[in-house]
Amino acid sequence: MRSILVVVMIAFASCVPVSRAVAHDAPSGWSYEPYCCNGDNETGDCQMIPPKSVTITPNGYRVTLLPGDHRLVTRAHVFLLPMGRAMKSGDGEYHLCLFPNEDTPRCFYAPEMGY
Repeated sequence: MRSILVVVMIAFASCVPVSRAVAHDAPSGWSYEPYCCNGDNETGDCQMIPPKSVTITPNGYRVTLLPGDHRLVTRAHVFLLPMGRAMKSGDGEYHLCLFPNEDTPRCFYAPEMGY
């Protein structure tokens, strides 16, 4: 009886679709790191931001966001992010993931700098 139960459980488990966490994609098609994003392309916390929002300083990146620059931003923000914190952008654009709220930059993607 026990062996029949085990066989039934294995057969059932093989029929259940396996889901995996997949990062949502940037508009150009590359995927944000799974750690960085929550949601999808419509409601997710990762999004391309305007290049005018980013200033490169000797101390890193100054990201100034206004409402409309990112779907989660409802008021002005200035984030100072060290160069070493930036991740490589897959499309040469700036992207920012805000989580768990608009006050917290979780991941920042920047294009490679030219020499």
